Amino acid sequence: MLVDTHAHLNFNAYKDDFNKVIERTLTNNIWIINIGSQYETSEMAVEIAQKVEIGVFAAVGLHPIHLETGLVKIKNDKEEIELKTREEDFNCERYKELAQNPKVVAIGEIGLDYYWRPKTTKKKELFKQKQKDLLLKQLELAKELNLPVIFHCRMAHQDLIKFLKENPEIKPEKAVAHGFVGNLEELNQYLNFGYYIGFNGIIFKSIEGINFEENIRNTPLDRILIETDCPYLTPPPFEGQRNEPLYVRYIAKKIAEIKNLSYEEITGITTENAKRLFKI
Repeated sequence: MLVDTHAHLNFNAYKDDFNKVIERTLTNNIWIINIGSQYETSEMAVEIAQKVEIGVFAAVGLHPIHLETGLVKIKNDKEEIELKTREEDFNCERYKELAQNPKVVAIGEIGLDYYWRPKTTKKKELFKQKQKDLLLKQLELAKELNLPVIFHCRMAHQDLIKFLKENPEIKPEKAVAHGFVGNLEELNQYLNFGYYIGFNGIIFKSIEGINFEENIRNTPLDRILIETDCPYLTPPPFEGQRNEPLYVRYIAKKIAEIKNLSYEEITGITTENAKRLFKI
């Protein structure tokens, strides 16, 4: 058995066939956690999970790139949502109501993302602060509901680590650094927090300054989660095609190779890790 701990079957890329994707995924003994990125996709994740009795779960949250800041224009992503991808003000009560559904196992994906950012220094600082204010509200919600957190972090690890250290009252006890792309020092900081580390198809890519094999070798077995982040980051040999939860097997195989363990050992360990964190 495997668990794809970070999928987006609630996105536009699957609008015509998500039922078939789920059916073949579950047939192959793979469970799915669908992750929200704004209210519409969070709501859809819950709706999809409710249709399946066993093996499909949801997480709800407002991704930092979808926050209404008035400071940067985000490009629309045709893979994400059928409606026009838009910036959103965070409505805590709406998310709280959604998150209390029994199929919701986490708050996420939430965090910091500095990829699309303003050009002037003053606007950059205001932009970063608005993301941190949003993160604080969502972490407070996770604490209130006693749910683990799925962190998204892009080009902002040092800020996220500093933020968590400076706000111990809302720093979650249970969390995962999803799709981790960082250096060994940053990895160890998250591990010191007691967090899990999520690996997906990006480990097959080459990114300057990032050593994915070193990160995997240095992540204890009981802290590893595997994910696809589908429809993105399709692993070989399917590059260029839409990713889907079935392909989480290729992440497990690569990690087994790096850890010098059998595929069966890695699938068993990572599945238990997912069950423990998300209580599924």
